[in-house]
Amino acid sequence: MSVFIMCNPLVDIVIQAPAGMVKDLEAVPGSMNLVSHDIIDKIFAKRMSAVRIPGGSGANTARGLAWLNGSGGPIAQPAYLGSVGADEEGRNFDNLLAGAGVRSFLAVKKEQPTGVSVILVTPDHERTMFTFLGACRLLDISDVPLEAVRAASYVYLTGYNWDTPNQEEAAKTAAETAKKAGKKVCFDVADPFVALRYGESFREWCPGKVDILFANQDELAALTGVKGPQEAILKAAEGLAPLLVMKTGKDGCSIAREGGVIRVPGERVKAVDTTAAGDSFAAGFLFGLLLGKDIELCGKIANRTASQMVTVEGCDYSRLDREKILELLEIQ
Repeated sequence: MSVFIMCNPLVDIVIQAPAGMVKDLEAVPGSMNLVSHDIIDKIFAKRMSAVRIPGGSGANTARGLAWLNGSGGPIAQPAYLGSVGADEEGRNFDNLLAGAGVRSFLAVKKEQPTGVSVILVTPDHERTMFTFLGACRLLDISDVPLEAVRAASYVYLTGYNWDTPNQEEAAKTAAETAKKAGKKVCFDVADPFVALRYGESFREWCPGKVDILFANQDELAALTGVKGPQEAILKAAEGLAPLLVMKTGKDGCSIAREGGVIRVPGERVKAVDTTAAGDSFAAGFLFGLLLGKDIELCGKIANRTASQMVTVEGCDYSRLDREKILELLEIQ
């Protein structure tokens, strides 16, 4: 396997929402909010049209890796672990992963339904998520396939794995297993509010455990407590991991390693929906790493993949131009 990914499997429900709806729900635009099913029902009561896409951050990254690789591509198959309900949504999720070329290690939990994430996309193209985790919260250490973890080149975790103590324990066990096997551990902070909720735990755990840290500028600012320019944020974060990849939206990314910083400009496009931009960025970066490319080229692949993703609604790789990304690699 190329990358073993752990995250929350969620059915993404994308809704084009009016400008004031996020405020009416007392949420911050662009945030990820953990909610009860009552809030989900309140949104559904508006009877707005919706697009349903099985997703969740890590699953989006896993699908992106498989899509970039293509059938019979140069890297090994990515793998994915999370927990779903014993329901139709969970079965559909498993089928989606298989169809996308991802090896599934889904744990089925009868106690809760499969989680959902309602994504409200406002006219300014910002996306705000309202997430009911459901069965996601029940993943535990017994669900981690240790041999599969050892077999992967990278283990990729997200901040969402800290949503319950049992999930956190499972994530830390996967990371420890990978490190003992001589493999690399990647960690994506995932959301500024996740960084605020679990920042103390992240700051304590990351040094010595994480090889590559992914975060956007707001997430890294929340994690370090530094609100200043990019240079100050990266300086404050340098002890968290040997390789820091800070996503800076339309401006691209900044990559810090061994005291130096490489800035990789973004690609300007007309944004339609920022859903999964960071997830697809990670897929592109990991794809480059697995091919043995230098860090700057990995950043270019990541930027181009993310820039294409924001031009479509939802995390729909089938609507992106894979050949345009592969041009960067000089492989067709």
